[in-house]
Amino acid sequence: MAELEAGSISMAAGGGGRLRNALSGMLCAFALLLIGVLAFSIRLFSVIKYESVIHEFDPYFNYRVTQFLSKSGIYEFWNWFDDRTWYPLGRVIGGTVYPGLTLTAGTIWWLLNSLNIPLSVETVCVFTAPIFSANASWATYLLTKEAKGHGAGLMAATILAMVPSYISRSVAGSYDNEAVAIFALIFTFYLYVKTLNTGSLFYATLNALSYFYMVSFSSKMFRIATSFRKFFTLYCISAFQVCSWGGYTFIINLIPMHVLLCIVTGRYSSRLYVAYAPLVVLGTLLAALVPVVGFNAVLTSEHFASFLVFIILHVVALVYYIKGLLTPRLFKVAMTFVLTVGLALCLAVVAILAALVASSPTKGWSGRSLSLLDPTYASKYIPIIASVSEHQPPTWPSYFMAINVLAFLVPAGIISCFLPLSDASSFLVLYLVTSVYFSGVMVRLMLVLAPAVCILSGIALSEAFNVLTRSMKFQRPISDDTLPTAGDSTPGSSSTATITTSTKNANIKKEKMGTISKERSSKKSRKETELVGSSPVRPEKEEKLCVLPSEASAMGILFLIMLCGLYVIHCVWAAAEAYSAPSIVLTSRSHDGLHVYDDFRESYAWLRHNTEVDDKVASWWDYGYQTTAMANRTVIVDNNTWNNTHIATVGTAMSSPEKGAWEIFNSLDVKYVLVVFGGLIGYPSDDINKFLWMVRIGGGEFPHIKEQDYLRDGNYRVDAQGTPTMLNCLMYKLCYYRFAETDGKGFDRARRYEIGRKHFKLTHFEEVFTTQHWMVRIYKLKPQKNRVRGKLKLKLKSVSQTT
Repeated sequence: MAELEAGSISMAAGGGGRLRNALSGMLCAFALLLIGVLAFSIRLFSVIKYESVIHEFDPYFNYRVTQFLSKSGIYEFWNWFDDRTWYPLGRVIGGTVYPGLTLTAGTIWWLLNSLNIPLSVETVCVFTAPIFSANASWATYLLTKEAKGHGAGLMAATILAMVPSYISRSVAGSYDNEAVAIFALIFTFYLYVKTLNTGSLFYATLNALSYFYMVSFSSKMFRIATSFRKFFTLYCISAFQVCSWGGYTFIINLIPMHVLLCIVTGRYSSRLYVAYAPLVVLGTLLAALVPVVGFNAVLTSEHFASFLVFIILHVVALVYYIKGLLTPRLFKVAMTFVLTVGLALCLAVVAILAALVASSPTKGWSGRSLSLLDPTYASKYIPIIASVSEHQPPTWPSYFMAINVLAFLVPAGIISCFLPLSDASSFLVLYLVTSVYFSGVMVRLMLVLAPAVCILSGIALSEAFNVLTRSMKFQRPISDDTLPTAGDSTPGSSSTATITTSTKNANIKKEKMGTISKERSSKKSRKETELVGSSPVRPEKEEKLCVLPSEASAMGILFLIMLCGLYVIHCVWAAAEAYSAPSIVLTSRSHDGLHVYDDFRESYAWLRHNTEVDDKVASWWDYGYQTTAMANRTVIVDNNTWNNTHIATVGTAMSSPEKGAWEIFNSLDVKYVLVVFGGLIGYPSDDINKFLWMVRIGGGEFPHIKEQDYLRDGNYRVDAQGTPTMLNCLMYKLCYYRFAETDGKGFDRARRYEIGRKHFKLTHFEEVFTTQHWMVRIYKLKPQKNRVRGKLKLKLKSVSQTT
């Protein structure tokens, strides 16, 4: 009877466990759905408060490319030569752009129109970033779950859905590569960790075929491929990361670092080999199919670390294989031979790679990569990279704005990863350390830091809530009546207590034996055994180690809730105020209300309606993408910045006197010159504040342009203390022409002083359009009238002499 009762109790417990698993799965799915809705909706402030419009500068190029793809098709896209950029050089778009974002948005547009949902390409581009923000939150849950369980995964996904650093790049209208690439980055890491935890060569082999299929038929199959099995998509997502963003080199260097760390710390296993070896071979071969990457996948120094670790991994695998076959004595001999051959092979590979890159001035490293390794490199040698605000080092307020209170939770998350330390948790710690360094070098890479911070903060909060709530749960009052005494120990009661205790112990032993048999029979029951292990049936000592006083537990829970509330308030404010305003439409508030400055679109509309289709427009490279996309006019330089000499030519023209600038622009067949000026309304990001970078870039190619000629005692000024070279250059004249007529003094509100040279005339340029708030000014090159008149006078004089 006791055995039957114990069996019925165990069956009831098993049924209750399955019910709890089903309910927890439903709650987890519902929570993930809410997290996705949160990630999507918090990024819609820009559309609600303003309008559905593309933001910033680079997204306009992506939008223009997506328009071309939707109209002309994929084959025309790969062979598209754009003659409206970088005149007279042009640009091969299909071979110089990462196609992941464009193909993804184009696929979404095609699917929606196939379902008779007539959305425009612009609408799809506006909402692509919020959609993939939800995907990134779900990928964060999967990655964190593999390391620390469901609770930590849900917490990390919630934090990432609102983190300001990611919101800044994924608001509605921010149609840039990072919006999709961050999802691909996190999902790649998840599948790498998943492969580490399981290790299946079958799925890795299947991955090779599916990877080739997806890349061959472009990234349009991405959303379909993500529904396949997890290991099937490991290399697919890696290729999609290659297609989406140049930051894929972070993946191809971080994963080898983790593999090397596992080998050094003695954590090598066959799962590690399966997770890494196919990734290097197939990932490299298939990455080379992306035109913008090509042979750079094997020729640039950014990829050499992965090859070196690949060789080391095979040497270690060979050593472990030989160790299982030979005796200890023979193993020492074979070990010496293998290490000698392996070291010689590594040295040979290093020598070959060194010889391949020795001819390059940068030793095979790109300028941006060298800037990461040496933060002062760009400012010394490549001013075009240093001139970009995204490439500047961040400040401490930037960190607080980007991650807020998460900075205080990260140390606790690191400690939790070491208790206990696993392959997955060590990868998360390594990810954090490397991303912290790179984010300190370049403010743009704070976007890569955000997922690591969110994951470790989620782990810290989950562990803290777990300890505090369990402490509240196990605080049971113990009265004297329930304690057994010597007088109460009757034979009957003693036997009853003994029977009860023995029955409970039998049940516990059966449950444990059941869980052990389930572990041996199937891998799928691991989650159920974890749930059984996390139930109150635990050793008494383990409970006491985690129990805190009830008052301290309650105060701790209230403190964490308050901390989370402050984080939510900051994130909502950042999404609604700091990152919602589109840069193409500026706003400001004053005592008389809200002011809207729509000068950029006003100027582009004027160019589109008042100039010829073949006219060329010169401006600084910041505005090239917008001019081409919105005005549909040919530009000299744009935001691609692939040709430093061409950009230096424009910088030299802006830094030269009016006549010299006219000659340079005339040689480039330029008809109009566009400058951005913020002196009237106090807009600080205008061309006057960017002018020193034009001087530095121009002086890098043309030595007669010297930065010292534009500085007075080391200070850059445009007031009465400005140098004659500065006050006579073309940029000064085009910005401040007729400016003194606005208030009679010529007071620059952006620099906050009166300008030095107020009244002057233009001889080689004429003003054709100035926007309402003087933010954009457009000038036209005058023809060579004087030279024509001189020729005409000589001809008339010769005719009069003959007559």
